[in-house]
Amino acid sequence: MAVPRPQTRQFEAFMTNLSYARRMVEAGRMLTPFQSPTIDIDDFYRAAWVQAVAAIDHWLHEEVLRRIAELAAKDSPDMPYQLRVYELPLHRVEAVRRGDVTVADAVVEHLRDKLAAQSLQHPGKISEVLKLVTERKVWFEAAGWINQSFFQGRTSLNEKALRSRYLEITQRRNKIAHDADLIDGDLQQRRPIDEADVNDAIDWIERIALAIAHVIDGETGQVAGEVPQGSAS
Repeated sequence: MAVPRPQTRQFEAFMTNLSYARRMVEAGRMLTPFQSPTIDIDDFYRAAWVQAVAAIDHWLHEEVLRRIAELAAKDSPDMPYQLRVYELPLHRVEAVRRGDVTVADAVVEHLRDKLAAQSLQHPGKISEVLKLVTERKVWFEAAGWINQSFFQGRTSLNEKALRSRYLEITQRRNKIAHDADLIDGDLQQRRPIDEADVNDAIDWIERIALAIAHVIDGETGQVAGEVPQGSAS
């Protein structure tokens, strides 16, 4: 049974960006029989890996801003605590006072500027940002949601394992993007990579994005009797 996808422009853009990564993998597979000294097929897989991480990073930014705009516009006492106490710089407060922008627009504009230089490639950073839009234990509930929605309860994925898997994927992306994927201490030999590795990483990125979206919307895969690990979101 197919897992339902959020019907938002932001998630559709995420899926489109993820499809670019899958096409790069397909291109690598199709070119494999024509290996030549001038083309390293593995570079298609490395490019796909970087593209997939960029897709979820971009989606997380846009999704948080979308939800903040909706929450700020409601001015509800039920909005997450971190958003209720969020402080705006004086120049944006003055813009609201003059009627140049709404409060919701001022908050979104400020956060867009603030988040622009931040990558959301570490589970802890994602938790911190998501506290602006939810008070749920996101990684804990996302692990349960993935267990139920993708594996029908046959796995025992927990919060720690899910965080670790995401971090493994983003750290490999950083090795590719910043270190040319070279083995530590070597200036020529690169880490091995293949089609199966990349497809698995892309699949996990899609699962994690789906899980986060559904958990924030109030759906949970938590199994009765489970206890969140510590206070991490």
